[in-house]
Amino acid sequence: MKILVTGGAGYVGSTLVPLLLAEGHQVRVLDSLLHGGESLLGAWSHPSFQFIRGDICDQSVMQAAVSGVDAVVHLAAIVGDPACARKPDLARTVNLDSSLALISESQKAGVSRFIFASTCSNYGKMSDPSKYVDEESELSPVSLYAETKVAVEKALLESVNNRGGWSPTPLRFATVFGVSTRMRFDLTVNEFTMEMLTKKHLIVFGEQFWRPYIHVRDAARGIKLILDSPAEQVGGIVFNVGSTDQNLQKQQLVDMIRPYVPDAVVEFVHKNEDPRDYRVSFARITEQLGFKTTRTVADGIEEVVYLVRNKIVQNFGDERFRN
Repeated sequence: MKILVTGGAGYVGSTLVPLLLAEGHQVRVLDSLLHGGESLLGAWSHPSFQFIRGDICDQSVMQAAVSGVDAVVHLAAIVGDPACARKPDLARTVNLDSSLALISESQKAGVSRFIFASTCSNYGKMSDPSKYVDEESELSPVSLYAETKVAVEKALLESVNNRGGWSPTPLRFATVFGVSTRMRFDLTVNEFTMEMLTKKHLIVFGEQFWRPYIHVRDAARGIKLILDSPAEQVGGIVFNVGSTDQNLQKQQLVDMIRPYVPDAVVEFVHKNEDPRDYRVSFARITEQLGFKTTRTVADGIEEVVYLVRNKIVQNFGDERFRN
């Protein structure tokens, strides 16, 4: 297929692009390079790789990007609660308005497959902490980031009957971790590991709250699986992407990192008001599509430890490693 990946220079996108090229697909990336383009250098000379530098909010750029492609993987976004809270107007424009416009332009261009990167943050806070939420559970977004994702999901699912051959699939990803060519140290697993190793000090807010986690490579594999699956199996269907056994509390993350840094000081600031608290079931993607993750949180911690101890990255505070 000829595949457009928006935000292809990002944390997940730069991991996905080489996977798709290795499978023989033609890959076009649209990215504004807000965090630089070094992450794509490994793909740059590949004969099936094409790059467009541009703003996803620019309609003419968007129209050029979707022209002639079979599938769109829409990753471009202002990612995460803090980044959206910092610039709410920009977040609404990029995450909601441009996503709705991209859906429309993709349909006009005859795109058949559309994968939208959503988030398990859409579940907000569990009504019953003893149970797992799944794709049929009520959505309770408690941040602007999640609100925009929920709104785009809704529009995508409503678009299913608008045109034959149109197969949209929203994917609600667990919190991503692990080493990527566009590295991020502001994601929970990566951040906790880096700070305990380099600062020997970590402050944890709400150690009792649950989150599901997925390695960045497995997140990319999940996207590839949807593209490889027959449209009738995935079109108009929401999938949580992750592994049920990788639902963990922040306290558990600290306990897993501590053997690497036994002298690190960890301060727990107990909070009861954090509205995001959810354990997620990933049974649907496992049972219906056979998806299984290949790397655990423990593997991701070990990756970051190796990265830090071997000084592969040294300036951890650099803004390019954060959203």
